[in-house]
Amino acid sequence: MAENGKLATVFGGSGFVGRHIVWSLARKGYRVRAAVRRPDLAGYLQPMGVVGQIFPVQANLRFPDSVARAVEGADVVVNAVGVLSPTGAQTFDAIHTEGAGHVARAAREAGAQRLVHISAIGADKASPAKYAQTKALGEDATFAAFAQAIVLRPSIVFGPEDEFFNRFAALARISPFLPLIGGGRTKFQPVFAGDLGHAAASAGTGSGVPGTIYEIGGPEVWSFKDLLRVILEYSERKRLLLPVPFWAAKLIAALTWPLPNAVRPMTLDQVRLLQSDNIVSDSAKREGRTLEALDVPHPAAIEGIVPDYLERFRPRGQYASYHP
Repeated sequence: MAENGKLATVFGGSGFVGRHIVWSLARKGYRVRAAVRRPDLAGYLQPMGVVGQIFPVQANLRFPDSVARAVEGADVVVNAVGVLSPTGAQTFDAIHTEGAGHVARAAREAGAQRLVHISAIGADKASPAKYAQTKALGEDATFAAFAQAIVLRPSIVFGPEDEFFNRFAALARISPFLPLIGGGRTKFQPVFAGDLGHAAASAGTGSGVPGTIYEIGGPEVWSFKDLLRVILEYSERKRLLLPVPFWAAKLIAALTWPLPNAVRPMTLDQVRLLQSDNIVSDSAKREGRTLEALDVPHPAAIEGIVPDYLERFRPRGQYASYHP
Protein backbone atom coordinates (compact mmCIF):
# COMPACT_ATOMS: atom_id res chain seq x y z
CA MET A 1 0.00 0.00 0.00
CA ALA A 2 2.98 2.33 -0.43
CA GLU A 3 1.75 5.54 -2.01
CA ASN A 4 2.70 6.04 -5.65
CA GLY A 5 2.29 9.82 -5.51
CA LYS A 6 -0.82 9.89 -7.69
CA LEU A 7 -4.22 11.20 -6.68
CA ALA A 8 -7.66 9.76 -7.45
CA THR A 9 -10.98 11.48 -6.81
CA VAL A 10 -14.00 9.22 -6.32
CA PHE A 11 -17.39 10.91 -6.44
CA GLY A 12 -19.79 8.94 -4.26
CA GLY A 13 -16.83 7.39 -2.47
CA SER A 14 -18.83 6.70 0.69
CA GLY A 15 -21.62 4.89 -1.18
CA PHE A 16 -22.43 1.23 -1.65
CA VAL A 17 -20.15 0.83 -4.68
CA GLY A 18 -17.92 3.85 -4.10
CA ARG A 19 -16.37 2.50 -0.91
CA HIS A 20 -15.12 -0.57 -2.81
CA ILE A 21 -13.58 1.69 -5.46
CA VAL A 22 -11.86 3.72 -2.73
CA TRP A 23 -10.47 0.57 -1.13
CA SER A 24 -9.21 -0.83 -4.45
CA LEU A 25 -7.50 2.43 -5.42
CA ALA A 26 -5.87 2.64 -2.00
CA ARG A 27 -4.54 -0.90 -2.43
CA LYS A 28 -2.97 0.25 -5.70
CA GLY A 29 -1.09 2.97 -3.85
CA TYR A 30 -3.19 5.98 -4.82
CA ARG A 31 -4.03 8.82 -2.52
CA VAL A 32 -7.82 8.89 -2.62
CA ARG A 33 -10.04 11.92 -2.31
CA ALA A 34 -13.60 10.72 -1.56
CA ALA A 35 -15.91 13.46 -2.85
CA VAL A 36 -19.19 13.19 -0.94
CA ARG A 37 -22.04 15.40 0.19
CA ARG A 38 -21.42 14.68 3.90
CA PRO A 39 -17.68 14.20 4.52
CA ASP A 40 -18.35 14.26 8.26
CA LEU A 41 -20.13 10.92 7.85
CA ALA A 42 -17.41 9.31 5.71
CA GLY A 43 -14.68 8.90 8.31
CA TYR A 44 -15.00 5.12 8.17
CA LEU A 45 -13.23 5.20 4.79
CA GLN A 46 -9.92 6.35 6.28
CA PRO A 47 -8.88 3.02 7.90
CA MET A 48 -9.02 1.43 4.42
CA GLY A 49 -5.60 2.98 3.75
CA VAL A 50 -2.52 4.10 5.62
CA VAL A 51 -2.63 7.28 7.67
CA GLY A 52 -3.54 10.24 5.46
CA GLN A 53 -4.01 8.17 2.29
CA ILE A 54 -7.82 8.52 2.12
CA PHE A 55 -9.56 11.79 2.89
CA PRO A 56 -13.21 12.80 2.38
CA VAL A 57 -14.01 16.19 0.85
CA GLN A 58 -17.33 17.95 0.28
CA ALA A 59 -18.83 17.92 -3.21
CA ASN A 60 -22.29 17.79 -4.72
CA LEU A 61 -22.84 16.95 -8.39
CA ARG A 62 -25.56 19.61 -8.58
CA PHE A 63 -22.97 22.34 -7.89
CA PRO A 64 -20.21 22.53 -10.54
CA ASP A 65 -17.90 24.66 -8.39
CA SER A 66 -17.73 21.97 -5.71
CA VAL A 67 -17.07 19.33 -8.38
CA ALA A 68 -14.21 21.40 -9.84
CA ARG A 69 -12.60 21.82 -6.40
CA ALA A 70 -12.82 18.08 -5.76
CA VAL A 71 -10.87 17.14 -8.91
CA GLU A 72 -8.05 19.69 -8.61
CA GLY A 73 -4.76 17.87 -9.19
CA ALA A 74 -6.40 14.47 -9.70
CA ASP A 75 -4.80 11.96 -12.06
CA VAL A 76 -7.85 9.67 -11.97
CA VAL A 77 -11.52 10.59 -11.56
CA VAL A 78 -14.32 8.09 -10.93
CA ASN A 79 -18.00 9.02 -10.91
CA ALA A 80 -19.90 6.45 -8.85
CA VAL A 81 -22.88 8.65 -7.98
CA GLY A 82 -26.35 7.39 -8.82
CA VAL A 83 -29.86 7.22 -7.38
CA LEU A 84 -32.33 4.34 -7.69
CA SER A 85 -35.24 6.68 -7.09
CA PRO A 86 -35.36 10.49 -6.93
CA THR A 87 -35.56 12.29 -3.60
CA GLY A 88 -36.04 16.05 -3.39
CA ALA A 89 -33.41 17.84 -5.46
CA GLN A 90 -31.59 14.56 -6.09
CA THR A 91 -33.46 13.84 -9.32
CA PHE A 92 -32.48 11.49 -12.13
CA ASP A 93 -31.82 14.44 -14.44
CA ALA A 94 -29.76 16.36 -11.90
CA ILE A 95 -27.57 13.41 -10.87
CA HIS A 96 -27.38 11.00 -13.79
CA THR A 97 -27.30 13.50 -16.65
CA GLU A 98 -26.31 17.01 -15.57
CA GLY A 99 -24.08 15.77 -12.76
CA ALA A 100 -22.25 13.37 -15.08
CA GLY A 101 -21.52 16.27 -17.42
CA HIS A 102 -20.22 18.41 -14.57
CA VAL A 103 -17.80 15.67 -13.50
CA ALA A 104 -16.54 15.00 -17.03
CA ARG A 105 -15.94 18.68 -17.81
CA ALA A 106 -14.19 19.23 -14.49
CA ALA A 107 -11.98 16.16 -15.03
CA ARG A 108 -10.98 17.40 -18.49
CA GLU A 109 -10.22 20.92 -17.28
CA ALA A 110 -8.20 19.56 -14.34
CA GLY A 111 -6.05 17.51 -16.71
CA ALA A 112 -7.05 14.10 -15.35
CA GLN A 113 -5.50 11.20 -17.24
CA ARG A 114 -8.48 8.86 -16.84
CA LEU A 115 -12.18 9.17 -16.14
CA VAL A 116 -14.39 6.22 -15.19
CA HIS A 117 -18.14 6.63 -15.20
CA ILE A 118 -20.51 4.10 -13.57
CA SER A 119 -23.69 3.73 -15.62
CA ALA A 120 -26.04 0.70 -15.83
CA ILE A 121 -26.94 -2.13 -18.16
CA GLY A 122 -30.12 -1.09 -19.91
CA ALA A 123 -29.09 2.54 -20.31
CA ASP A 124 -31.16 3.62 -23.31
CA LYS A 125 -32.62 6.97 -24.34
CA ALA A 126 -35.63 5.12 -25.81
CA SER A 127 -36.38 3.23 -22.60
CA PRO A 128 -39.76 3.82 -20.91
CA ALA A 129 -37.90 4.08 -17.58
CA LYS A 130 -36.59 7.50 -16.59
CA TYR A 131 -33.67 5.84 -14.78
CA ALA A 132 -32.45 4.18 -17.99
CA GLN A 133 -33.05 7.31 -20.08
CA THR A 134 -30.98 9.55 -17.81
CA LYS A 135 -28.22 6.96 -17.49
CA ALA A 136 -27.88 6.96 -21.29
CA LEU A 137 -27.93 10.76 -21.43
CA GLY A 138 -25.26 10.78 -18.71
CA GLU A 139 -23.05 8.56 -20.85
CA ASP A 140 -23.48 11.00 -23.77
CA ALA A 141 -22.62 13.95 -21.54
CA THR A 142 -19.54 12.13 -20.25
CA PHE A 143 -18.18 11.27 -23.70
CA ALA A 144 -19.01 14.74 -25.03
CA ALA A 145 -16.75 16.34 -22.44
CA PHE A 146 -14.16 13.55 -22.01
CA ALA A 147 -13.99 11.42 -25.16
CA GLN A 148 -11.49 8.95 -23.66
CA ALA A 149 -13.66 8.11 -20.65
CA ILE A 150 -14.40 4.50 -19.76
CA VAL A 151 -18.02 3.68 -18.95
CA LEU A 152 -19.02 0.67 -16.86
CA ARG A 153 -22.56 -0.67 -17.16
CA PRO A 154 -23.26 -3.13 -14.31
CA SER A 155 -26.27 -5.39 -13.91
CA ILE A 156 -27.83 -5.36 -10.43
CA VAL A 157 -25.12 -5.10 -7.78
CA PHE A 158 -25.16 -7.25 -4.65
CA GLY A 159 -23.41 -6.87 -1.33
CA PRO A 160 -24.25 -6.37 2.37
CA GLU A 161 -25.88 -2.95 1.80
CA ASP A 162 -27.62 -3.72 -1.50
CA GLU A 163 -31.13 -2.56 -2.41
CA PHE A 164 -32.25 -5.81 -4.02
CA PHE A 165 -31.62 -8.87 -1.86
CA ASN A 166 -32.07 -6.93 1.38
CA ARG A 167 -35.30 -5.30 0.20
CA PHE A 168 -37.04 -8.54 -0.75
CA ALA A 169 -35.72 -10.39 2.32
CA ALA A 170 -37.14 -7.60 4.49
CA LEU A 171 -40.45 -7.83 2.62
CA ALA A 172 -40.56 -11.58 3.27
CA ARG A 173 -40.47 -10.90 7.02
CA ILE A 174 -43.79 -9.07 6.97
CA SER A 175 -45.62 -10.29 3.87
CA PRO A 176 -47.18 -13.73 3.25
CA PHE A 177 -46.07 -13.52 -0.39
CA LEU A 178 -43.45 -11.99 -2.67
CA PRO A 179 -44.58 -10.33 -5.90
CA LEU A 180 -43.54 -12.24 -9.00
CA ILE A 181 -43.70 -9.21 -11.26
CA GLY A 182 -44.28 -10.04 -14.90
CA GLY A 183 -44.24 -13.74 -14.06
CA GLY A 184 -40.63 -13.51 -12.84
CA ARG A 185 -39.16 -14.09 -16.30
CA THR A 186 -36.86 -11.03 -16.37
CA LYS A 187 -33.20 -12.07 -16.43
CA PHE A 188 -30.41 -10.57 -14.34
CA GLN A 189 -26.66 -11.11 -14.06
CA PRO A 190 -25.88 -9.92 -10.51
CA VAL A 191 -22.35 -8.66 -9.86
CA PHE A 192 -20.64 -8.35 -6.48
CA ALA A 193 -19.96 -4.76 -5.41
CA GLY A 194 -16.36 -5.64 -4.60
CA ASP A 195 -15.77 -6.92 -8.14
CA LEU A 196 -17.34 -3.80 -9.63
CA GLY A 197 -15.17 -1.65 -7.36
CA HIS A 198 -12.03 -3.49 -8.44
CA ALA A 199 -13.00 -3.19 -12.11
CA ALA A 200 -13.56 0.56 -11.76
CA ALA A 201 -10.21 1.01 -10.03
CA SER A 202 -8.47 -1.06 -12.70
CA ALA A 203 -10.11 0.96 -15.47
CA GLY A 204 -8.91 4.14 -13.80
CA THR A 205 -5.34 2.94 -13.44
CA GLY A 206 -4.57 1.49 -16.86
CA SER A 207 -6.81 -1.44 -17.73
CA GLY A 208 -9.43 -1.21 -20.44
CA VAL A 209 -9.62 0.75 -23.67
CA PRO A 210 -10.35 4.49 -23.36
CA GLY A 211 -13.57 5.61 -25.01
CA THR A 212 -15.19 2.19 -24.46
CA ILE A 213 -18.36 0.98 -22.74
CA TYR A 214 -17.94 -2.20 -20.67
CA GLU A 215 -20.86 -4.35 -19.54
CA ILE A 216 -20.39 -5.76 -16.06
CA GLY A 217 -22.14 -8.94 -14.95
CA GLY A 218 -21.44 -11.76 -12.54
CA PRO A 219 -20.74 -15.42 -13.40
CA GLU A 220 -24.41 -16.49 -13.56
CA VAL A 221 -27.65 -15.40 -15.21
CA TRP A 222 -30.75 -15.67 -13.02
CA SER A 223 -34.44 -15.13 -13.60
CA PHE A 224 -36.26 -12.80 -11.21
CA LYS A 225 -38.26 -15.81 -10.00
CA ASP A 226 -35.11 -17.81 -9.17
CA LEU A 227 -33.60 -14.84 -7.34
CA LEU A 228 -36.68 -14.60 -5.12
CA ARG A 229 -36.41 -18.31 -4.44
CA VAL A 230 -32.81 -18.07 -3.25
CA ILE A 231 -33.69 -15.06 -1.10
CA LEU A 232 -36.31 -17.20 0.64
CA GLU A 233 -33.85 -20.08 0.93
CA TYR A 234 -31.08 -17.97 2.47
CA SER A 235 -33.47 -16.20 4.86
CA GLU A 236 -35.18 -19.51 5.74
CA ARG A 237 -38.64 -18.20 4.92
CA LYS A 238 -41.53 -19.96 3.20
CA ARG A 239 -43.58 -17.53 1.19
CA LEU A 240 -45.91 -17.74 -1.77
CA LEU A 241 -44.52 -16.34 -5.02
CA LEU A 242 -47.55 -14.51 -6.33
CA PRO A 243 -47.58 -13.71 -10.07
CA VAL A 244 -48.33 -10.02 -10.63
CA PRO A 245 -48.80 -8.79 -14.22
CA PHE A 246 -46.83 -5.71 -15.21
CA TRP A 247 -50.00 -3.62 -15.47
CA ALA A 248 -50.99 -4.52 -11.91
CA ALA A 249 -47.49 -3.83 -10.60
CA LYS A 250 -47.58 -0.41 -12.25
CA LEU A 251 -50.94 0.30 -10.66
CA ILE A 252 -49.65 -0.66 -7.20
CA ALA A 253 -46.56 1.49 -7.71
CA ALA A 254 -48.71 4.45 -8.75
CA LEU A 255 -51.04 4.05 -5.76
CA THR A 256 -48.12 3.88 -3.30
CA TRP A 257 -46.36 6.90 -4.84
CA PRO A 258 -46.97 9.18 -1.79
CA LEU A 259 -45.18 6.75 0.55
CA PRO A 260 -41.46 7.10 1.36
CA ASN A 261 -39.21 5.13 -0.98
CA ALA A 262 -37.95 3.03 1.92
CA VAL A 263 -41.36 1.42 2.47
CA ARG A 264 -42.64 1.23 -1.09
CA PRO A 265 -42.39 -2.25 -2.65
CA MET A 266 -41.26 -0.78 -5.99
CA THR A 267 -41.46 2.48 -7.88
CA LEU A 268 -43.20 2.81 -11.24
CA ASP A 269 -39.82 3.35 -12.84
CA GLN A 270 -38.43 0.14 -11.33
CA VAL A 271 -41.39 -1.83 -12.67
CA ARG A 272 -40.68 -0.46 -16.13
CA LEU A 273 -37.06 -1.56 -15.80
CA LEU A 274 -38.23 -5.09 -15.03
CA GLN A 275 -39.79 -5.31 -18.48
CA SER A 276 -36.32 -5.74 -20.04
CA ASP A 277 -33.58 -8.29 -19.31
CA ASN A 278 -30.57 -6.95 -17.44
CA ILE A 279 -27.68 -9.09 -18.67
CA VAL A 280 -24.38 -8.67 -20.53
CA SER A 281 -25.00 -8.54 -24.28
CA ASP A 282 -23.56 -11.02 -26.77
CA SER A 283 -21.75 -8.18 -28.54
CA ALA A 284 -19.97 -7.17 -25.32
CA LYS A 285 -18.84 -10.78 -24.83
CA ARG A 286 -17.57 -11.09 -28.41
CA GLU A 287 -15.69 -7.81 -28.20
CA GLY A 288 -14.21 -8.50 -24.76
CA ARG A 289 -16.00 -5.60 -23.07
CA THR A 290 -16.63 -7.49 -19.82
CA LEU A 291 -15.24 -7.90 -16.30
CA GLU A 292 -12.43 -10.15 -17.47
CA ALA A 293 -10.90 -7.28 -19.45
CA LEU A 294 -10.77 -5.21 -16.25
CA ASP A 295 -8.70 -7.61 -14.14
CA VAL A 296 -11.58 -9.58 -12.63
CA PRO A 297 -11.15 -13.06 -14.13
CA HIS A 298 -13.13 -14.89 -11.44
CA PRO A 299 -16.10 -12.78 -10.27
CA ALA A 300 -17.84 -13.79 -7.05
CA ALA A 301 -21.03 -15.82 -7.21
CA ILE A 302 -24.18 -15.09 -5.22
CA GLU A 303 -23.89 -18.24 -3.10
CA GLY A 304 -20.48 -17.16 -1.81
CA ILE A 305 -21.60 -13.75 -0.53
CA VAL A 306 -25.36 -13.33 -0.10
CA PRO A 307 -26.17 -16.06 2.49
CA ASP A 308 -24.00 -14.38 5.11
CA TYR A 309 -25.78 -11.04 5.05
CA LEU A 310 -29.30 -12.45 4.64
CA GLU A 311 -28.79 -14.52 7.76
CA ARG A 312 -30.19 -11.67 9.87
CA PHE A 313 -33.58 -12.06 8.19
CA ARG A 314 -34.08 -15.62 9.45
CA PRO A 315 -37.12 -16.23 11.72
CA ARG A 316 -35.02 -16.84 14.84
CA GLY A 317 -32.44 -14.19 14.11
CA GLN A 318 -28.88 -13.97 12.96
CA TYR A 319 -27.26 -16.11 15.66
CA ALA A 320 -29.82 -18.93 15.99
CA SER A 321 -27.54 -21.46 14.31
CA TYR A 322 -24.51 -20.65 16.49
CA HIS A 323 -23.70 -22.91 19.42
CA PRO A 324 -21.34 -22.38 22.34
